[in-house]
Amino acid sequence: MANTQTALKEAMTSIEGSLGAALVDYSSGMALGTVGGGKDLDLTVAAAGNTDVVRAKARTMEQLGLQDSIEDILITLGSQYHLIRLLKGRDSQGLFLYLALDKNRANLAMARHQLRKIEADLEV
Repeated sequence: MANTQTALKEAMTSIEGSLGAALVDYSSGMALGTVGGGKDLDLTVAAAGNTDVVRAKARTMEQLGLQDSIEDILITLGSQYHLIRLLKGRDSQGLFLYLALDKNRANLAMARHQLRKIEADLEV
């Protein structure tokens, strides 16, 4: 089992093209841990903004009467992928992993696969 910082560091080192990663509490919008980022990618701002995305999608699913759960949300930009993975474990309700990737260096399918593995090993 990996703690938050170990899991985020693993995301940065094992996922090709990673620019930044965060573990976020979407009830508050607070980043519980961050790795990477920089002047062009403020992970605390991204955490708060992506919390709104998660809440909006959950609200829309409820309005549509969809009886399913969100696995992940992908936002594709011109030069980046932003991947939001909601955590499923009993102790991790209300949390998501956020990963920003360089679109030219990343393999999206492999990134999703690695993020699932990181989630499975994460102990919050």
